Amino acid sequence: MSLAPDITEQLARARADLRMGVPVVVTGVAPALVIAAETLSPQRLADILALDGDPVLAITARRAETLKARVYDGDLARIALPKNATLDWVQSIADPADDLRTPMKGPFACLRSGDAALHRTALLLAKTARLLPAVVVLEMPDAVEFGRAHALTQIDLARTSAELSIRSPLHPVVQARLPVEVSEAGKLHIFRPENGGEEHYAMEIGRPDRSKPVLARLHSACFTGDVMGSLKCDCGPQLRSALLQMGAEGQGVLLYLSQEGRGIGLANKMRAYSLQDQGFDTVEANHRLGFEDDERDFRLGSDILKSMGFSTVRLLTNNPRKVEMMQASGIKVAERVPLRVGENVHNAGYLAIKAAKSGHLL
Repeated sequence: MSLAPDITEQLARARADLRMGVPVVVTGVAPALVIAAETLSPQRLADILALDGDPVLAITARRAETLKARVYDGDLARIALPKNATLDWVQSIADPADDLRTPMKGPFACLRSGDAALHRTALLLAKTARLLPAVVVLEMPDAVEFGRAHALTQIDLARTSAELSIRSPLHPVVQARLPVEVSEAGKLHIFRPENGGEEHYAMEIGRPDRSKPVLARLHSACFTGDVMGSLKCDCGPQLRSALLQMGAEGQGVLLYLSQEGRGIGLANKMRAYSLQDQGFDTVEANHRLGFEDDERDFRLGSDILKSMGFSTVRLLTNNPRKVEMMQASGIKVAERVPLRVGENVHNAGYLAIKAAKSGHLL
């Protein structure tokens, strides 16, 4: 019946459970118990090790490269969990915070046979929960019955993989007049994804003509820069400069996308900052954490623009990838408008890496 949760709602439950350190059951060809390494507790680790079967710690290939663990599955590695594994050991594999202090964590027994589809989906689920991409997986023939007996959330592998492969539809929730410093003719639009994820926002300045290219900015949320005035990035100055330009022209739209830390979340962004304090650049830090250079999906911006009636933009950005993704997803970019502001002694190296490794036009 319709009162039962569908796969989207089940995944929202599963993400919440993983963030709380509660295991979930993934059903399919090989039913399994899955729990996030980051939120694993000593007692739950002991309970998992006491069950029949061979638990595996799955990590991304990026993290495996740092640990010198063998990668046989392309984008991930499956490490057999020793029966005497401790929580400290498991979490040291997931979290690179002490890599320089204790670099030798192996030797690792990495699996090279069997299907890694379940592990791949579990890692993606952990990422979407804004957790470190490392999960303990225990295949159990009786996982379904075990899950029911322990009131665990159960999700189907095939349906989960399909759901995670698409971006959740965004729906407008509300819009209201919002006078701001750059323009008294401001309006804030709220958009909510169907999957229970974070909301995204569009700040409309003036009354832009939908038939003409609108001055637009895709701005990823940056609590440290936008709110706290961090000098480690150029986000805050870019946000303010974009709004000032829109105010000066009398119209524009700034999309504020909830994709903190290049899509890895604020906690993981702070982990990356900690690694930068150890001498790694921003890309190296992301890789050591197990993430790609940039985990954001700028197609969210095109979805919002289309919903608001825009089809052509003058895009305020230094990032060619944003232009490419706008064009590929149906929004014409009539002009790329440079946004070179905010460089200082604290972020000069960061900006140089953005140019050298991420292709930003600085």
